[in-house]
Amino acid sequence: MQRPFAPLAAYVYSPLPMISKRPKSGGSKKKPIALVGMMGVGKTSIGKRLAQKLDLPFVDADDEIVAAAGLSIPEIFERFGEAHFRDGERRVIGRLFDDQRKVIATGGGAFMNPETRALMLDRATVIWLDADIDTLVDRTSRKNDRPLLAQGNPREILTKLAAERNPIYAQAHIHVKSDAGPHEAMLNKILKEIR
Repeated sequence: MQRPFAPLAAYVYSPLPMISKRPKSGGSKKKPIALVGMMGVGKTSIGKRLAQKLDLPFVDADDEIVAAAGLSIPEIFERFGEAHFRDGERRVIGRLFDDQRKVIATGGGAFMNPETRALMLDRATVIWLDADIDTLVDRTSRKNDRPLLAQGNPREILTKLAAERNPIYAQAHIHVKSDAGPHEAMLNKILKEIR
């Protein structure tokens, strides 16, 4: 069985763009904006609205991973495991940081990879979208496409993941706290921070 993320074109999936140094783009107003945070925090929905407000393209890294692999994320996890998924995720995110300014929503675990994190911190304005566990449980319960939550009690899993990941997310350039209210409030907080 061929594994997803097989290099169709060597340069597209090469890790080299991830580890090579490019000159900084001269300021955060010219860099891509990368959204990080726990699953269910609203990276995709807020990212789309943010891109629209800033008149920038929006890219969902998970959608790009699915397109590159030809499989859904749950299928990748089921067939090949989380380690393989994370490797493909790292390579796909690496190619998203080209010379075009855009808003990029990343998967909840993407920022945990040291190479991916270093690339994002160097080449983007990284914004940590944060929310309490109750909000995350409520939002993630609306879909059943979260492989990590299928492994047990979602509240316990989210609590454990938050304890592990939040210290890493805290390395982001900007931290914006969400609540159960409308995404518009969080969007306004982000716009205030980046302008």
